[in-house]
Amino acid sequence: MKTPDTAAPDAILIVDFGSQVTQLIARRIRETGVYCEIHPFQNASAAMAALKPKGVVLSGGPASTLDENAPTIDQSILDAGVPILGICYGQQALCMALGGKVEAGHHREFGRAEVKVQKPSALYDGVWDLGTEHQVWMSHGDRVVALPQGFEVVGTSANAPFAMIANEARRIWAVQFHPEVVHTPDGARLYANFVHTICGVESNWTMSAYRHKMIEKIRDQVGTGRVICGLSGGVDSSVAAVLIHEAIGDQLTCIYVDHGLMRLNESEQVVTMFRDQYNIPLVHVDASEVFLRELDGQSDPETKRKIIGRLFIETFEAEAKKLGGANFLAQGTLYPDVIESVSFTGGPSVTIKSHHNVGGLPERMNMQLVEPLRELFKDEVRVLGRELGLPDSFIGRHPFPGPGLAIRCPGGITPEKLDILRQADAIYLDEIRKSGQYDKIWQAFAVLLPVQTVGVMGDGRTYEFVCALRAVTSVDGMTADFYQFDMNFLGKTATRIINEVRGINRVVYDVTSKPPGTIEWE
Repeated sequence: MKTPDTAAPDAILIVDFGSQVTQLIARRIRETGVYCEIHPFQNASAAMAALKPKGVVLSGGPASTLDENAPTIDQSILDAGVPILGICYGQQALCMALGGKVEAGHHREFGRAEVKVQKPSALYDGVWDLGTEHQVWMSHGDRVVALPQGFEVVGTSANAPFAMIANEARRIWAVQFHPEVVHTPDGARLYANFVHTICGVESNWTMSAYRHKMIEKIRDQVGTGRVICGLSGGVDSSVAAVLIHEAIGDQLTCIYVDHGLMRLNESEQVVTMFRDQYNIPLVHVDASEVFLRELDGQSDPETKRKIIGRLFIETFEAEAKKLGGANFLAQGTLYPDVIESVSFTGGPSVTIKSHHNVGGLPERMNMQLVEPLRELFKDEVRVLGRELGLPDSFIGRHPFPGPGLAIRCPGGITPEKLDILRQADAIYLDEIRKSGQYDKIWQAFAVLLPVQTVGVMGDGRTYEFVCALRAVTSVDGMTADFYQFDMNFLGKTATRIINEVRGINRVVYDVTSKPPGTIEWE
């Protein structure tokens, strides 16, 4: 491994054709210690010029290469001479661009499949042996039926006679399946072969290197200017604040806006940690009355998000003026925020991450954004936090959305409903910690449903709210599955909530999963 330094690491470019699992390609590559970036296919030429990648991965996608306006591969990728790996739609687009043929979906293949290795290939050297069969995950309607000149079949499946193809002279490989998903058990090793063996990139992207690179970048961007950090109390903004403070010291002032939508006692914990433990200049703004007044009567989740986002900006503007002005606004934008805020066609997404200012700030603010985590996934932010010395008890906290309890209280919001939700949520998390399950769960929280039911408690009839409990497992926060509590735990937790929280007479557990690209409970 190279000694970490601040030089730009060798990189892999991922060209996004709209697959819902494109981000997982990036996760698999970064897990090998190699830096990569995702760019939409429309911007591929500019991305090639800026990134100068050592290799390119072409993602899957929902379109058909036979459609009139189907996404195509930019010629700059084919002319660059770097290794290329096509995935699903990426395989089909490669074949179409190079003179092959794709057939419309008469032989669809969705779900688990078996591929058989027909010839040796650098892509799976040391992973799969000649003549063996291996489980993969297919998701395609169209399929390749004729190869471009110079390509050969190296693997097949029951419905994809060209499941794996290669032109090793041109250093191009393509597969019809998705190596990035967990249902392709050896997929991570295939990506490791591609980036290390084929592209020749070493595992030289580390959090230590990233930390030092970002410190220099922040100093270069900020100069002698002043920075306001929008501290939410979550891991992302907190790591961003500590990193920026390490770079520029007291040129940074954190503003913690208490919008009245935090969990029980979290505001006090945030203020204590940053003022007392890190000595970072912090302004605590209690704006709860303003937020709750404007949210009064609002039930649409997107409207609530927009109100909260607008009030945050207005609060920062007012506080910046009190501080004598600032040149920069820092926030904990993550890489998924950036990707999900750009739609398949390249325009801003209407709903995803609308509470982030990912696309820039309103012109009237006259401030530049400082986003030192913009290139990181959530689990990478935690690694960086530990690198910066933040305690594990804080780094390991479950993610908490910017809009806070506003989206965990569907329907209208009142102070009374928020208090009920805080108490139930605190009991739920307390029981999870006591049972030793907290660190096994990506995110757990209570939701106060906009439903009241009739119940009998003691000798009286009640008409109170239903509380839903949610807990999911995840690696990166992009996909998730529900956590499987045993019934004894759920029974004990529900009993405590019903007994200790006035206003709740029924508790349910949510067992839905979270597909890629979705946002918090709404």
